[in-house]
Amino acid sequence: MPEDYSELLQAQLSGKNYQKLMQLPNPKLHRFIAEAIELCTPDSVFICTDAAEDVEYIRKKAVESGEETPLATEGHTVHFDGYHDQARDRANTRYLAPPAMELGTNLNTIDKEEGLAEIRNYLKGIMAGRQMLVCFFCLGPAGSVFSVLGVQITDSFYVAHSDDLLYRSGFEQFKALVDSEEFFRVLHSAGELKNGVSAQVDKRRIYIDINDNIVYSVNTQYAGNTVGFKKLSLRLAIRKAEREGWLAEHMLVMGAHGPGGRTTYFTGAFPSFCGKTSTAMIPGETIVGDDIAYLRKKNDQVFAANVESGIFGIAADVNPDDDPITWNAITTPGEVIFSNVLIADEVPYWLGDGREHPGQGTNYSGQWCRGKKDDQGNEIPPAHKNARYTIRLSVLGNLDQHANDPEGVPVGGIIYGGRDSDTWVPVQQSFDWAHGIVTMGASLESETTAATLGRAGVRTFQPMSNLDFVSIPLGRYVQNHLDFVKDLQHPPFIFAVNYFIKGEDGRYLTGMNDKRVWIKWMELRVHDDVGVVRTPTGFIPNYQDLKRLFKEVLNTDYTPQTYTGHFMLRIPENLKKLDRMEHIYRTQVSGTPQILFELLAGQRKRLLEAQRKHGSYVPPEKF
Repeated sequence: MPEDYSELLQAQLSGKNYQKLMQLPNPKLHRFIAEAIELCTPDSVFICTDAAEDVEYIRKKAVESGEETPLATEGHTVHFDGYHDQARDRANTRYLAPPAMELGTNLNTIDKEEGLAEIRNYLKGIMAGRQMLVCFFCLGPAGSVFSVLGVQITDSFYVAHSDDLLYRSGFEQFKALVDSEEFFRVLHSAGELKNGVSAQVDKRRIYIDINDNIVYSVNTQYAGNTVGFKKLSLRLAIRKAEREGWLAEHMLVMGAHGPGGRTTYFTGAFPSFCGKTSTAMIPGETIVGDDIAYLRKKNDQVFAANVESGIFGIAADVNPDDDPITWNAITTPGEVIFSNVLIADEVPYWLGDGREHPGQGTNYSGQWCRGKKDDQGNEIPPAHKNARYTIRLSVLGNLDQHANDPEGVPVGGIIYGGRDSDTWVPVQQSFDWAHGIVTMGASLESETTAATLGRAGVRTFQPMSNLDFVSIPLGRYVQNHLDFVKDLQHPPFIFAVNYFIKGEDGRYLTGMNDKRVWIKWMELRVHDDVGVVRTPTGFIPNYQDLKRLFKEVLNTDYTPQTYTGHFMLRIPENLKKLDRMEHIYRTQVSGTPQILFELLAGQRKRLLEAQRKHGSYVPPEKF
């Protein structure tokens, strides 16, 4: 380590914190911390190890600083983000790219030198009067081929506390990283605070240096913009995965339990507000993770591991009837951080919780009462649609026994699901791997929701539910998926689900619990325990199998009329979808694999043949 870094660190860190840092003899790590101190000029620096007393310090300071407020239930706290800081900021999340680097037109980039100059200007002196926190984490199970180490620097105790709930401790792992530069780095500051929230959201910036594996985040508190090891570092992992021949995906991992006590593991990619967490939490099944997965190959099989060890979940619609496991976890004593909910008499309330909400309290707008309006005259709801809870996975009663297995879990199936009101059937299986990657994964669409800034209800292109996070040209990303299993004899099955299909009256055709049946059917398909009906877009279930499963799983009668409504092939809508996909990949995505166009053309041909034979809307019994 250069002498000037040593002198600076020794001068800026107390004796105890300096001694902690010196347990990690990594020059690149020391340089990152020293340069962050020089740039941000904090009053003091706290090095957080894996020790319980260090973690407790972060937890207590989150309350003392006012970033979190204790609630009536022991261990529960609430944090409020600014009124205009309630979701991921797509527009101001950019890649720092050198001029010669080709990332593709679909990625939001800024010249690296220009972007670094801008964000360093915002960060200059920003921590004056504050304490800098340096925290270490392990992405994936410790001591595993899946694990990637990361260090986050922040001046927010709430962010550091959230990190601790969401990720495995990594200080001890860093001790072995003597010379390696293979770790992710995050530098964040909430910026100027007013009434406890980031005051300059107009200067909110989240910049990602994909060459140096650094995430910069400033003037924001919302965890999706600040907890660097969620979607921000997913972008870094995607590039690392490409170099090393694996996949980093925006996916849940869950165990579905089938006949004879067997467990079949699925990964699943769903955009926000499309049922991802509720799928991972299906009653009777077990969860490995709900958000980000790394996929690797071993012994002619695909294995997956959850990057995280906690959940930053959407609170809306969590209630004792529809999501009893999560409800129990976030309403009983234990460590829970709520954000942007309604607080009345130290009790949190959120949309869709099944309770009568008080007419007044505190929420993300400050003091709130029913009928309160914002500056544009819009009525402010009691809780934000994107209100969240943060918990450790270990508090869940359905945590899978292999959730922390260093080997990961074997993947039997991959699920793609979006928010689609008029095209996809509730569940279907692809004909093969390439057909699934192209027509289900790479063709995934979803209607926008409150989880991202902008207008809700707009149909968006969301390939693999990962478009916002893909850090390589999209055509290459699709090709990587196609190539991933080329040396495997039996790759995982691929399925598509759609929980949001609507009838002519605009009402949803499927119930919130129907996904419990779809996952059981997919589990049986992986083992060839049930037959299928072949349609132009994929394999769908037989009526008799679903009739039996609805009775066994939900104790409901599944009628032929319901089956027809669920699995009616809507050919005009499917053809329009193909038009959209072909247009996007031909005009917006350079380097698109030729096989994608061939598979789309094959699907179009099958749909047109079915339309000539059966008409535009074809009931499943016709196949």
